[in-house]
Amino acid sequence: MLRNYFKIAFRSLWRDKTFSLVNLIGLSCGIACALLIHLWAHDELNFDKFHGKDSRLFQVMSNQSYAGGIVTSGETNPNLGEHLTKNLPEIEYATVSTPPVWFPKVNLSVGNRIVKAAGNFVGKDYLNIFSYQLTQGDKSRVLADKHSIVLSEAMAVKLFNSTENAIGKTVKWHIYNFEKQSVVSGILKATPANSSVQFDFLLSFDMFRDLMSIDNNISGGGPFFTYIVAKQGTDVNQLNRKINRLVEEKNSESQQEFFLGQYSADYLYDYENGVQVGGRSEYIKLFTIIAIFVLLIACINFMNLSTAKAARRMKEVGIRKVVGASRKTLVLQYLGEATLMAFASVFVSIPIVSLLLPPFNEITGKQLTLHLDANLFGVLMGIALLTGLLSGSYPALYLSGFNPATVLKGKISDSATELWMRKGLVVFQFVLSVVFIVSVLVVYKQVKYMQTKNLGYEKEHVIHFESEGKVSKSMEAFLAEAKKIPGVVNASCMVGNIVGSYGAGREVDWQGKKIPMHGHQIGYGLIETLGMKLKAGRSFSRKSRAEFSKVILNETAVRILELTEPIGKMFADREIIGVIKDFHFQSLHEEVEPMFFQLDTMVNTVMVKTEAGQQRETLDRLAEFYKTYNPGFSFDYAFLNQIYQAQYVAENRVAVLSKYFAGLTLLISCLGLFGLAAFTVERRRKEIGIRKILGASVSQVVALLSRDFLVLVLVAFVIATPIAWYAMNEWLQDFAYRIEISWWVFALAGVLALLIALLTVSFQAVKAALANPVKSLRSE
Repeated sequence: MLRNYFKIAFRSLWRDKTFSLVNLIGLSCGIACALLIHLWAHDELNFDKFHGKDSRLFQVMSNQSYAGGIVTSGETNPNLGEHLTKNLPEIEYATVSTPPVWFPKVNLSVGNRIVKAAGNFVGKDYLNIFSYQLTQGDKSRVLADKHSIVLSEAMAVKLFNSTENAIGKTVKWHIYNFEKQSVVSGILKATPANSSVQFDFLLSFDMFRDLMSIDNNISGGGPFFTYIVAKQGTDVNQLNRKINRLVEEKNSESQQEFFLGQYSADYLYDYENGVQVGGRSEYIKLFTIIAIFVLLIACINFMNLSTAKAARRMKEVGIRKVVGASRKTLVLQYLGEATLMAFASVFVSIPIVSLLLPPFNEITGKQLTLHLDANLFGVLMGIALLTGLLSGSYPALYLSGFNPATVLKGKISDSATELWMRKGLVVFQFVLSVVFIVSVLVVYKQVKYMQTKNLGYEKEHVIHFESEGKVSKSMEAFLAEAKKIPGVVNASCMVGNIVGSYGAGREVDWQGKKIPMHGHQIGYGLIETLGMKLKAGRSFSRKSRAEFSKVILNETAVRILELTEPIGKMFADREIIGVIKDFHFQSLHEEVEPMFFQLDTMVNTVMVKTEAGQQRETLDRLAEFYKTYNPGFSFDYAFLNQIYQAQYVAENRVAVLSKYFAGLTLLISCLGLFGLAAFTVERRRKEIGIRKILGASVSQVVALLSRDFLVLVLVAFVIATPIAWYAMNEWLQDFAYRIEISWWVFALAGVLALLIALLTVSFQAVKAALANPVKSLRSE
């Protein structure tokens, strides 16, 4: 009997090739979309989960209350981890690390071979905490000596041509103004792609301690990260209380409340006012919902087309019931047909996903692959079964409910419930389509706004590069020579970068209150190089060495400090000589925060402003000059505008993916509309023939057939407008600086949906209107 069911199901699908093809394409596209999003979401959810001690691996975080709310930070004193392991038996391991963003490009050299590499200074137990695999060396000892360096396999090959004889060899490294040598003590496998931290080498933090003359005091803060592994069975809340008591004993002036944040959760979530929220997890939820809706739209097509062509199967149902088939048997048969179509769609979706993975990886910045292992096979079977049951449930219940006596007399016609159900499903499809179109337009406008907004400084035609070699040792001389190059407008230097939170966050005592501030250490002329505007006072001048004891505040800092006449006043033991107009040194997600500029000699980033229209020639001249001035070092630069855009990678990806998802949603919805239009034309073929014989024009027939469908799209537009406005208004709340949603966005979305629906339906309508009425009325 089961074989008979499959045979009937196959014959039914084969007989209605148009409808079967529409369903197959729609379901395949929906399943392919769901599968791509599943692969992406699975990768996101498993970021940093590969560490063996993941459930016990934490970063020490802190909350601190200010007038504006609670600020959460992962920055700690460099000695905190050592004190925790000595005093708290619940902690198995603890380590300190410099922030990975500090050393994205470091020169490693062996003889005349110089290689750019990303690295970090870490504590001796770093590899006991994190599961980065060593191919050579003992993880408990490779970082015990402050003169040790651990290389990745790829870096060892670049420096020594192989990994075999690297252990014990000496590597010279250059960071800021320091040139040191370390001995290779271990070789690491490549850092997994799903690790939020990527590096080519590790150095001992004890070496960094010596370079920066860091003492063993725990009383101060610091921009360092502390990680711990708690012992099995530890109560984390109780451990948090013990950590705070210990810090209070060592530093009674501390106003921070420390807590342990799950390390792997840090990738997915952000902190807002002391509470873990949003972050990447919001995008996972968003795209999971999109996948469900796209798949649901495909299922709706199946439901609509199956119920629409029910009249063809009336007699089949009647005869089956007369010869003894129960409703349960019929339901199972029709569900089987739907499930068979779903499984066929799954198999079709697999090559679609394989073709789309490379561009999808490029958009998402991932390295996803399609491996049909047991887990993925289970997911595919689950999707197929769920899709089959969902898409086939209503048609199965509808078809199996026919009265055999009535259907065999041919008296069944579309019921009001069936018509309203079918129309409601079409409306639902286009509601989602309009919402997606509005989302694409709003996201595009916000991204465009972020790209073009006046930031308070000039990011166009500005390049930056790390100082190294002779440049580090004689920065002022290098800048003076660089300014003489034709096409160079200006040049200066600073610590870190002007874009992002590179300015070390710090607390400043001001009239008995702790004020959070961002401090940027800069060289002479940076304000002028980046085209920043002074509101009051002056910039730093080379005429006096006393400039190193002076400071320039931004407008926000002046406002928060409640200074009416700031010039000449003292701030943190420094004289205020200028007030700079607010500029966006953080992303537009954040309000402009208080900050200050101060002069510093230990800078590591060169900023060069080039003349517009001569950029290529100027860069060639700079490269030639750099090669002569700094032999042995490569001229690796980046545009400041690129660094700025990198802050909005997530938003840009959402913009691109939303565009594709909106297109896919419209495609699947229009496939269903195409099928329904074809079915409607077929059922009204004789009516159309009679109307044409009685004098109806082609345009009248087209209007007759199209009107009902276009009304449904208009209803969908009315319903979708408030939903789309609410959804996008909520998304925009994440930006401190955002666009206003214009009325024309909704109008354009409605017009697009209407035009696409009209084109879809009119194809079938025009075809029917142009047909010879004699053919349709021949049997009469």
